[in-house]
Amino acid sequence: MGSQSSKLASLLSIGLAALAVCICLFPLLYALLTSLKTGSELFSSALLPSQASLENYRALFSSGQSFGRHLINSIMVASLTVTACLLLSLGAAFALGRVHFAGKSLLLMTILAVSMFPQVAVLSGMFELMQMLGLYNRAVGLVVPYAVFTLPFTVWILTTFMRELPLELEEAAIMDGCGPFRIIMKVFMPLLWPAMASTGLLAFIGAWNEFLFALSFMIGDDQRTVPVGISMITGNSSFEIPWGTIMAASIIVTLPLLALVLVFQQRIVSGLTAGAIKG
Repeated sequence: MGSQSSKLASLLSIGLAALAVCICLFPLLYALLTSLKTGSELFSSALLPSQASLENYRALFSSGQSFGRHLINSIMVASLTVTACLLLSLGAAFALGRVHFAGKSLLLMTILAVSMFPQVAVLSGMFELMQMLGLYNRAVGLVVPYAVFTLPFTVWILTTFMRELPLELEEAAIMDGCGPFRIIMKVFMPLLWPAMASTGLLAFIGAWNEFLFALSFMIGDDQRTVPVGISMITGNSSFEIPWGTIMAASIIVTLPLLALVLVFQQRIVSGLTAGAIKG
């Protein structure tokens, strides 16, 4: 009886897991199949295209479209945001996680509180800052607002991991004459790679998908990022919505994120589960 109930529970778990996977993957599958349809077939209820075509993908990179430029802008902005946030977060995490000083907990809570403000609440102030720095309508300028909202998250996560590192490692490095910079780069950095991979990927996804700041601060078509670029895709008339082209753009935009997850899969799992079990 116990064995039978155990098998039933196992089958139920597998069924629920399969259902969850189907629910998560169906929108991506639907977008992929729709991107292969053209003409009136886009409005057909059939899921599979009768004749698959790459016309929507070719239209994205035609001479009249700026989608390729938008992709380059997004890659540049997201990469710079992740690099800046991780470098700044390492130093901040070392100070907050390893150095004892008065008001450390209050400072950490203040940093975390910054991320609680909605983007629209600081939009006007950020607009003034972008203009003052001469970064308005420059794609690279998006790194500033993105870093402001990403840094609290990366600092908080890396500080948590920094606290878990053995004190003996730091003491041994100090005895060998290492300063704070060498301790961070030579001792702690190799141990923090899983945490940095997971937080870096989440920061990249946030910068890659951000829409409000990119829409508000970029007015030139050549400076836009892909989320805004996709929203600007139009057909031959103002009343025509090219669903196939939009779906093709959505698939292309998703590919870099899937590639990053596959490449850093092992480190992401290690980073998310590190510290969960203490011996």
